[in-house]
Amino acid sequence: MQFCRLSAPPPSLHRMASTARAAAARSPQYRCSECGWTTPKWVGRCGECQTWGTVADAGAPPAGLTTARAAVTPARPIAEIEATAAASWPTGVDELDRVLGGGLVGGSVVLLAGEPGVGKSTLLLDVASRAASTARTVLYVTGEESAAQVRLRAERIGALRSRLLLAAETDLASVLGQVEAVAPDLLVLDSVQTVVSDAVEGGAGGVAQVREVAASLIRVAKARGMATVLVGHVTKDGAIAGPRALEHLVDVVCQFEGERHSRLRLLRSTKNRYGATDEVGCFDLTDTGIRGLPDPSGLFLSRHDSPVAGTAVTVTLEGRRPLIAEVQALVAPSALSNPRRASSGLDSSRVSMALAVLERRLTVSLAGRDVYTSTVGGVRLVEPAADLAVALAVASSVTDKPLAGGLALVGEVGLAGEIRRVAGVGRRLAEAARLGFTAALVPAGTDDGAPDGMTVYEVSQLVDALACTGLSGGD
Repeated sequence: MQFCRLSAPPPSLHRMASTARAAAARSPQYRCSECGWTTPKWVGRCGECQTWGTVADAGAPPAGLTTARAAVTPARPIAEIEATAAASWPTGVDELDRVLGGGLVGGSVVLLAGEPGVGKSTLLLDVASRAASTARTVLYVTGEESAAQVRLRAERIGALRSRLLLAAETDLASVLGQVEAVAPDLLVLDSVQTVVSDAVEGGAGGVAQVREVAASLIRVAKARGMATVLVGHVTKDGAIAGPRALEHLVDVVCQFEGERHSRLRLLRSTKNRYGATDEVGCFDLTDTGIRGLPDPSGLFLSRHDSPVAGTAVTVTLEGRRPLIAEVQALVAPSALSNPRRASSGLDSSRVSMALAVLERRLTVSLAGRDVYTSTVGGVRLVEPAADLAVALAVASSVTDKPLAGGLALVGEVGLAGEIRRVAGVGRRLAEAARLGFTAALVPAGTDDGAPDGMTVYEVSQLVDALACTGLSGGD
């Protein structure tokens, strides 16, 4: 009888998985400084945000970590949770309240970003003053200007209040000390990129510094139920400076936009845990401060005693708000071999498409002619609903025939010359009728009814729109 030696049994799958997890825990970790994405090996490009050169060694996690059980609050049915803690209180600035969803919420953190000189500090100083006038304690911390400079601006806009406290600090520990001493209902920090923490290496505005400062202020705001507004810088591309994780940490992210040579300012919400993100606030920035514009449509129209060739009026939707805007076009003979095509306030690619459709589908001759298109009042139109106004404004300038007064144009122009339907036609027409417009051209098949006192013409092709407005048959 022969005996054979049995080999050792293979390791179990459970043991192999445990070994793999232990090896992974001891391996180094690499983290993206923009979005926080981690990977076990170094890569040149982040796999989450696709940013180059932001993945760095974050160090190996401590070995032997165990999850300890801590005392927790027992879970309750959702219907028994009190919602009063998330109730908002109005800031007194109606346009800001519209974007925030009713006002500020205790314990919420709002990030307000915008280009230099757009009016962020002026707006927040006005908000702080209005909050202080309602028996709330407000702490305004400035890291970019001296206290005297902020005081001069507050005097200029009439924002001097006894409950509005001002501090010039750039150290995180000092800012937290001010919060501990004052116990404010509202904290305004201008700006988060100027504050540094001694616990983190790097200069002010660095990725690690911004993340640490924001995280510390968010913890304090949640613990105290203190509404907090952080001012953020933007890059040359218009994105918020600092780590992408900053936008994930805060509750609300707002963008303050506006042309430097225009008084109009638009406030948009790109993230809002307490309201909608399709609302837009309109402001007028003047030497004496900033004020909300509940009806800004008048800023985007020019005043003419009689209709002028090359002008057309459209209705754009900024979020859910309809705004009347005027499009102007000028077609002039060119002495250049390559005629100029210039646009201001309009999407240049959509303008080029409208010009190509006019030349190819309607035989409108633009060869040897310069074409200039622009909007009025500094408004920027990027939605396709303005295509019809652009095309008819150019055709009006070519034929030197003005469009009829009181006519609003809404519709997207396709490459085949068709007029496509757009969203929100009913709201657009209602706004045009409120401002005195008596006629409108809209895409065929629009189901929204015509407002009282307005005649609505439905067109399916661009050639029909030119015939309806009397612009066909000329060059």
